[in-house]
Order: sequence, then C-alpha cells, then structure tokens
Amino acid sequence: MKYRMLCVEDDSQIREIIEDYFTSRKENEFEFFSASDGLAAREMIEENKYDLILLDVMLPYLDGFSICRQIRKKSDVPVIFLTARTLEEDVLLGFETGCDDYIVKPFSLATLYAKCIALLNRTNGTIINESISVGKISVNTNSMEVISDGKRVEMAAKEYELLLYLMRHKNWVIGRETLLNAIWGYEYEGGDRVVDNHIKKLRKLLGASGNQIKTVISKGYKLTD
Repeated sequence: MKYRMLCVEDDSQIREIIEDYFTSRKENEFEFFSASDGLAAREMIEENKYDLILLDVMLPYLDGFSICRQIRKKSDVPVIFLTARTLEEDVLLGFETGCDDYIVKPFSLATLYAKCIALLNRTNGTIINESISVGKISVNTNSMEVISDGKRVEMAAKEYELLLYLMRHKNWVIGRETLLNAIWGYEYEGGDRVVDNHIKKLRKLLGASGNQIKTVISKGYKLTD
C-alpha cells in the first residue's frame, strides 16, 4: 500500500527536497503530490483523497491556517504544518485549527519522515515494530534501541538518525550533502564537516562494528554487512 501525500509549499526547492527524500526510500511508501499556493491546494483537496497533508502556513492566495480549518469541516486526514513561524501564538493557532503536528523550519528530513510514519500508523490503528539489521548492528525503531555486536549502545539523537539513515540505505554511497540535508535540515548553515565529525563519533560508539561504515573517497559514506 502506498500513502497519498499532498505537500503544499510555495518554495519549489523545499518541495523537491521533500519529494526526493520520501520517494527515493527503499520502502517506497509514498505517492507524492504537491501544490504551490493555497487556492490550488484547496481545489486538490476538494477533488481528491489524501492520506497525509504537509501544509505551509504562509502561502499565496490562501494561508495554511484557513486551509486547515476548511479541511477539518469535512475530514480528519492527518495534517502537519511545516512553517517558519515560530511564535507560540502561531503554534497554538495551528493546533486550534486542527493540525496533528507543527514542525518549524529548518527541519530534519529524517525526523519529518519518522513523524509522518508514526502519525499514519496511529491513524490507521497499527503500530509497526520495525527491526532493522545490517551485519552486527541492529535497531528497533520503536524503542530506539541500538545493538552493536551483541551489546546495547546509547547514543545521541543525531548519531541515531545518522545510523538509521545509513541502515535504511545499506550499500548505497551517500554523499555528505545528502546526509546533511536529511539529518540536519536543508537550511543548516554549517559545513559538511559536521557529517565527518558525527560519523567519527558513530564509529567509536559502535565499537568493532563501526568498521561497517566505509568511507568512499570524494563521495561520502556507505554502510555494509
């Protein structure tokens, strides 16, 4: 089953980044649709059925709050706001209009994806106990438990997200910029050296299994069996 996702965002670069991330994953769980302004979004929502809606607040012609109010008159489809508006009053207004989550830009694509899957699982009344294993490394995504070479490993959020991304794309060569966008967010202003530093930390945390993370010179990294 594929989930039908509608992304309402007037920034074409953000739309493309989200689409690439959600549709390139090996799980292949999403069918992606998009709108660049409020009126187009309203028309698409009236004429089609979606399983999840990502909604910017500041849109041409019709803002996201207004769209969400209209959606809630007819549907309980999950709605996540993606917005640069950080004031508490805006966050509260977002939930008052009926959104299920409110995510402030810049955001981690990995975190956004995880939130979408968790929300869809709750909406459908299912909880998927996902366990991923690559070589001597395994992760339970519900408990966020990491096992390396038979031992439980505690790690910070960024190292965990980085490991999970590499595991879900095992044997793929992943560039530093891709990892930067996926884990730190597309508007992160630091250099890609932050990726190298966190890979170094991750290898150390994993112990002997850390050598499963290979450096591909001039390209990036890949996780192997």
